[in-house]
Amino acid sequence: MTDAADPPLTHPEEMRAGFDLTFGDLHVKGTARVTPAGLICAGIAGVAVMLAAAALVRAARR
Repeated sequence: MTDAADPPLTHPEEMRAGFDLTFGDLHVKGTARVTPAGLICAGIAGVAVMLAAAALVRAARR
C-alpha cells in the first residue's frame, strides 16, 4: 500500500508493507518498514534463540 502522504524512503532498498482489517466495529491498521540487512539480522537472531533453547532442553534432560 502506498499513499501520496507516505514519507520518503530513508534507505534505497527499503521495503514497506501495510494492512487494514475490519471485524465488525473493530478496525486494525498496521504498517512495517524493513531493509534487507534488517531481515538478515532478524534471521540470525532467531537462529541464535533457537540454538540457545535447544541447548537448554538438552541440558535439562541430563
